[in-house]
Amino acid sequence: MRLRRPKSGRRGGALTALSALALLVDDGRAFAQSNSASRELPPVEVSGSETPGRKRPAASRHTGRPAAASHRIFLYPAPTQVSDTRSAGSGAKGEAGMASEITVSRDEINARPVSRPGEVLEAVPGLIVTQHSGEGKANQYFLRGYNLDHGTDLAITVDGVPVNMRTHAHGQGYADLNWLIPETVAAMDVRKGPYFADEGDFASVGSVHIGLIDRTRRLAQVTVGSFGYRRLLGMDSAKVGDGSLLVAGEIGTYNGPWDNPDNVRKLNGLVRYSQGTATDGLSVTGMAYVNRWNSTDQVPQRAITGGLLDRFGSEDPTDGGNTNRFALSGRIAQSDDLGSWKANAYVVKSQLDLFNNFTYFLDDPVLGDQFHQHDDRLMAGANVSRTLNGSFAGLPTQTTVGLQSRYDAIDLALTDTFQRSFLSNVRSDKVGEGSVGVYAENTVRWTDWLRTTVGWRGDYYAADVTSLFNTANSGRADAALGSPKFRMVLGPFNQTEFFLGAGYGMHSNDARGATTTEDPADPATRLTPSPLLVRTRGAEVGVRSRIVAGLDTSLSLFILDQDSEILFSGDAGDTSATRASRRYGFEWTNHYRPRSWIDIDADLAMTHARFRGYDSEQAEVYASLAGYPEAQIGNAPGNYIPNAPAMVASAGVTLGEKTGWFGTVRWRYLASSPLTEDNAFRSSATSIFNGRLGYRIDNGWRIQLDVLNLFNTKANQITYAYGSLLKTDSLYNLCTSGTAPTAVCQNGVMDYVLHPVEPLTFRVTVAGTF
Repeated sequence: MRLRRPKSGRRGGALTALSALALLVDDGRAFAQSNSASRELPPVEVSGSETPGRKRPAASRHTGRPAAASHRIFLYPAPTQVSDTRSAGSGAKGEAGMASEITVSRDEINARPVSRPGEVLEAVPGLIVTQHSGEGKANQYFLRGYNLDHGTDLAITVDGVPVNMRTHAHGQGYADLNWLIPETVAAMDVRKGPYFADEGDFASVGSVHIGLIDRTRRLAQVTVGSFGYRRLLGMDSAKVGDGSLLVAGEIGTYNGPWDNPDNVRKLNGLVRYSQGTATDGLSVTGMAYVNRWNSTDQVPQRAITGGLLDRFGSEDPTDGGNTNRFALSGRIAQSDDLGSWKANAYVVKSQLDLFNNFTYFLDDPVLGDQFHQHDDRLMAGANVSRTLNGSFAGLPTQTTVGLQSRYDAIDLALTDTFQRSFLSNVRSDKVGEGSVGVYAENTVRWTDWLRTTVGWRGDYYAADVTSLFNTANSGRADAALGSPKFRMVLGPFNQTEFFLGAGYGMHSNDARGATTTEDPADPATRLTPSPLLVRTRGAEVGVRSRIVAGLDTSLSLFILDQDSEILFSGDAGDTSATRASRRYGFEWTNHYRPRSWIDIDADLAMTHARFRGYDSEQAEVYASLAGYPEAQIGNAPGNYIPNAPAMVASAGVTLGEKTGWFGTVRWRYLASSPLTEDNAFRSSATSIFNGRLGYRIDNGWRIQLDVLNLFNTKANQITYAYGSLLKTDSLYNLCTSGTAPTAVCQNGVMDYVLHPVEPLTFRVTVAGTF
């Protein structure tokens, strides 16, 4: 979300920072049996002549000179290839390049009770997923001391298609996953830090690549639960020609505990044809999604404590939205004697209309501050890469070169509204934004215990903005950045590896901010255009080990720096810039599987996040509010980064075999965070338990009970602190009568604003596979 702040104030929402050092342990979170890590896989004998028409698997590519047809070679397949269930045409999975690089399996994802689809990402160590609005708006993400807002600096793809939307009406990098069907997820590949040449926009803090299943048994599933939750899911696949056709669909409704019901009405569908394997195969996927809902947005704490609103009440019950998304994508991968190549292409048509009111009566004391954000876009892109296996001075090498492209044609509008009815235009724009990224990486295995990867990435962005109401804000912007990358892996030594990574990264800013020269609300106010691309830097050192039988453990130390975080404010139609910032910390991840029927994980992440330098502009704001403590508190200059969590922790225990009883208990913790730069406001810590208990029958039927917020904890999904105005505030009368200074009235009453966690919730699922 973007909070409308007075021109004299500073925003404290989603800021992004810089750098990394890491110590972590296993990249796969794969099933680790007690002694499997200590044994090498037996060599596979391969004769010089192959079966006619059949390609050798990627795992058996010889990295040196090709053997003569009469020769025999012995190949040692990597353990990760043995249980690889990657999507057809997705390409081979390489060895982990950093300790924090992992793959989360489908079983781990489906074992987690979740409130909403986006929460499957909480399987990523250190990542917290929340929601501060209705069940159709993108989630809010927290990772490595960042409030990533709706996706800034966390790059998400599904089946190779980017989820993050640039130059979006509601916020840069907007990443909506409400259209994801969790049961169709095959695995999630997770990376963190700007050390990978094939990761571009929004990936400085991390990236999550979600793969989809290619086939399934026929599934019929129904879920009913508290607060009007209903969900019907059906999936099936059939053999068609040389491949498989997968069809999945869901219908969902939900009201929530809110005084003003969410009244969610969601329809979702997927059709997918796949053929072959990850390294020699192809897939074509079509998706369709529509949703509409009401929103109970965050409300001021003073309204709850004063008895004006219930904890689950709404200040503006007409908030809400509707959205749709239609996508078609395809991917192909092939391997040969030189290496492998892969390519994918996609086209996505999406639309979003949001009605929000975050400041209540701050700007319009009569009709209120509700506004409408409209985003209608066509996004298309294509990517291709080629990997060559070879040798240099007798040393095995692997070189990958790639090209990535994307173009967005976007219609954007921001208007002031009253109960979803039009009042006035703020701005309306047509934007065409294209990008091209080229990259190359070379990996050399110097010895059996040392390999290095050197890479480089170049990005070029160009955007044309046509401002329909203010031609002074029209224009063209372009920018280019080059980003070197480096990784080194030492080991394994006694089943332990050490990692080092460093690199430059980037993210794009809203194209409108790069051409805006006048305040849309006040053309007499001149604005300085923001850069289209922003530089990030990171470094990380880590270690991961399986020295204890059945335990994958890792530790990472990281540092992340960002030159500045310049955000386009969709709520106000202008841009605001923050200072340079730095974050450093560690992540400790553990996954223990002592028996086939018990799975334990525990993760801890701690981060120190601060702005750099002194904020003289904020000091002037603070001085202008003197004499009005309700407006002045929280506006003092400081170096705290709002909503930057210092600690994130999670743990879970999952029990059960493929049939019979099964269950899980999970805990997640988000520590207290500063909400203003002077640390005058701090959020309360959030500690939530979820549970599941069920039974599987060997004929394919399953029944399960999910209990969300197991102990009925009164906590908040999200807490902010900023200025707003209610008609019951004493300042409201002073401002409407013209008694209070303009600066004070533009700021409003500083207060906590919050969106509570849903209370104890039950959901029962009955499912059958045939």
